[in-house]
Amino acid sequence: MLHTFRSSHRGSGDLASSILATKRRIIWSDGVFSMEGSIAPLPDLLMIAREHDAVLVIDDSHATGVLGRTGRGTAEHFGVLGEVDVITSTLGKALGGAAGGFVAGSAALCDYLTQRSRPQLFSNALPPTVAASSLAAVEFIEAHPERVQTLRDNARYFRERIVEAGFKPLAGETPIIPIIVGETAAAIQMSEALLDEGVFVTGFGFPVVPQGEARVRCQISAAHTRADLDEAVAAFVRVGRRLKLI
Repeated sequence: MLHTFRSSHRGSGDLASSILATKRRIIWSDGVFSMEGSIAPLPDLLMIAREHDAVLVIDDSHATGVLGRTGRGTAEHFGVLGEVDVITSTLGKALGGAAGGFVAGSAALCDYLTQRSRPQLFSNALPPTVAASSLAAVEFIEAHPERVQTLRDNARYFRERIVEAGFKPLAGETPIIPIIVGETAAAIQMSEALLDEGVFVTGFGFPVVPQGEARVRCQISAAHTRADLDEAVAAFVRVGRRLKLI
């Protein structure tokens, strides 16, 4: 029997005890959790996996091109490159490929997936343009790790400015910056008002996030200038005051 554990941003406290009851053990976690922008406790997960002979799988879709000195993701961020058994990720998001993804693991695993994975067997191949653009993105980020630092600096700057403006984003160090507004209606109303101001953000409410913790999720880019970020903060202030959120 196969039991899969999906860890959450709340930590790995219950994982060690629950994993003992299984025969074949897989620990499966996001690297960066998309609704909070928080980072999985990867060293803790690795320790539990080693202690209990479990396979560790990390979905790094929100960390590829974002975390680590050169953008290699959560494992690089924690200094454990090569120690995670399986990493899955996307060619979209930070890499900008718009479609497709990948699995990084042992040669035996990749051969098995080639022969048995349903998406591999019953889906069309990636368009050559997407494969080529994704490869170019990987090569570019390898040649320009300063872009990752620019992204990190932009995220820190925006977070500081939005706090100064009176908003309360969730704490974190990733470019996903969720600003809590309370009720779902308020999050949707705010995102629509910001779009009218020329700022595209997404509002999320229950059941995607817990009741009463609806949020507007901001995602910062390395391509943003300080002027862009200042303009976005000014729009947040105008809308926040109009909606009586600050």
